[in-house]
Amino acid sequence: MLQGWVAGLWLALAALAANLPWLSDRWLLVLARDRVKPGSLRLLEWLLLYGLILGIGFGFEYKATGVLSRQAWEFYTVTACLFAVAALPGFIYRYQLRRLLGHASR
Repeated sequence: MLQGWVAGLWLALAALAANLPWLSDRWLLVLARDRVKPGSLRLLEWLLLYGLILGIGFGFEYKATGVLSRQAWEFYTVTACLFAVAALPGFIYRYQLRRLLGHASR
């Protein structure tokens, strides 16, 4: 039962982390910038958060089983695609919805 809660917590954390680069103009949510964060910096931050979430997942796996399973390239491809799908709401908000809401309020 506890492993189900841990997996749900990890998935919720992954979905939140996937959207953070597009919801904030701060670099890694800490450093304020004078201008708008460029898309390339958002993508780099997204990749760093992907690595962090993978590390947390591996930590949970080791804590639960005492062993880390070997993963092939397919695992990383599928998890990166799932992370990208989870990031879609933040991406749409940043590049499409904010612009539409700005035009509607004028």
